[in-house]
Amino acid sequence: MCGEEKNDSTLLLANYNALVDRVDSLCREIILASGDEIACRPGCDGCCRHFSVFPVEAYNIARAVASLDPDITGMIRDRARNLRAGDGCPLLHGGCCMLYEKRPIICRTHGLPIMIRNGDDTKIDFCPRNYRNAESIKGHYIIDLDTLNSTLAAINSIFIKNAVNHYLSFCERLTIAEAVLLRT
Repeated sequence: MCGEEKNDSTLLLANYNALVDRVDSLCREIILASGDEIACRPGCDGCCRHFSVFPVEAYNIARAVASLDPDITGMIRDRARNLRAGDGCPLLHGGCCMLYEKRPIICRTHGLPIMIRNGDDTKIDFCPRNYRNAESIKGHYIIDLDTLNSTLAAINSIFIKNAVNHYLSFCERLTIAEAVLLRT
């Protein structure tokens, strides 16, 4: 399905991995500052739906799946091939993500407070299980979704320009299942 790469995959993912590091740092800071207000824990998988991701994230997922034990890789790919509407993410097993360290940005930030702009309207959203007793959330502990998505889109654009992968260069977004089935 995928073409050949002209660049080392580590270099192709350098910008993405730098963003992941920054997002993880911010998320850790938010979680530490929020204490018991964050209910998200291993096994809490209500938000683990079948999202779509940019090609750079799909490529990262595909590489991670390919690096797993072949039996686990096969199980994940079988789940992806047999996914039905309404099913959870094919990476879930027993309520936990089998690619937790390589999960996409949306999964890293899900449930935490995000600022969403829609025209002149701005709202703060987060998992309804979180911040049940909080009177307010400090602004620097709110993720600006527009800025994050713009940064991720720019990184994806650079990735597409540098990766010789004809399939990915024509995809605006891929589902997690499509990412799992990519061959790197």
